[in-house]
Amino acid sequence: MSIYITGTGSYIPELIKKNQQFLDNKFLNSDGSEFKVSNDILIKKFKEITGIEERRYAKNHHNSSDLAFFAAEKAIKDANINQETIDYIIVAHNFGDIKHGTKQIDQLPSIASRVKYNLGIINPDCVCYDLIFGCPGWIEGVIHANAFIKAGIAKKCLVIGSETLSRTVDVNDRDSMIFADGAGATIIEEKDDNLNQGILSHKTCTFSNENTYDLFLGESFDSNNKSKEKYIKMHGHKIYEFAITKVPQALKDCLEASGKSINDVKKIFLHQANEKMDDAMVDRLYKLYDLPRPENVMPMSIRKLGNSSVATIPTLFDLVKNNKIENHSLKNGDVILFGSVGAGMNVNAIAYQI
Repeated sequence: MSIYITGTGSYIPELIKKNQQFLDNKFLNSDGSEFKVSNDILIKKFKEITGIEERRYAKNHHNSSDLAFFAAEKAIKDANINQETIDYIIVAHNFGDIKHGTKQIDQLPSIASRVKYNLGIINPDCVCYDLIFGCPGWIEGVIHANAFIKAGIAKKCLVIGSETLSRTVDVNDRDSMIFADGAGATIIEEKDDNLNQGILSHKTCTFSNENTYDLFLGESFDSNNKSKEKYIKMHGHKIYEFAITKVPQALKDCLEASGKSINDVKKIFLHQANEKMDDAMVDRLYKLYDLPRPENVMPMSIRKLGNSSVATIPTLFDLVKNNKIENHSLKNGDVILFGSVGAGMNVNAIAYQI
């Protein structure tokens, strides 16, 4: 038996926000002081580090559960399955539904139950739950689905990553330019093909010690903001140093557990958090093998789509699978790696053969 990703789908919001549209923002340091350089310089440096030129925001009347539903419809159609045969719907996110113009997090009922409702699935044996695991949530959801199928309690699972991070940002924090909205969905199912392909191995770690609060909810940098609302915040340099050490090792451990060689790997799909950081992680992975990094091994979508957290990897995988990322494609038999890092701090990886 092999366990495959048999269907993919993504929803990329239509609203584009370019870097130049942040020129009038009042960016502040964490202590509330003003930067000593102009916004055009800040934005230029931001682009050099993150690679982000523009990002996508959801329409005002769409919530994260809507984006998840749109992506799920596409994945179900791509897998060519009867949606009533889905055993689990697992939705990874961080903030649930946040209606435009508010900061209140709404997770009651679960986002997964809302997706099932929107899909019109009647079968009560289709079990729904949400997964809060930071940006690595979609990968962890696939790992859950793999375990359910191996245990014989499921045959088909719908795993989704969806987020509207644009509604969680402090407009006075320059890191607000990183975050974006979107959703990616996948159907995970077993096939009796005796090929021993599909999900080959996986690895997950939680480093809940000194790095636990590198990503957190905090108050605005603007001391005049008396609302006491909480916004997504991060210690960017600490996350960078953490990620470039922990993620390459997790990828290596995962690959070795699969029985495949680093030379077999055709593509590496990393969480689209920061272009410079992702480049460093791939470079360090190959250094662990004393090998140069191959050309064209890492597809990227962050330049145009920004960081949509749990949605970045399934969205990127869907785009490459459908030949929508220039100079990147997949074919049967290709060995690929998925890897992510995020709040917790959590790190995970999957080795997969197409």
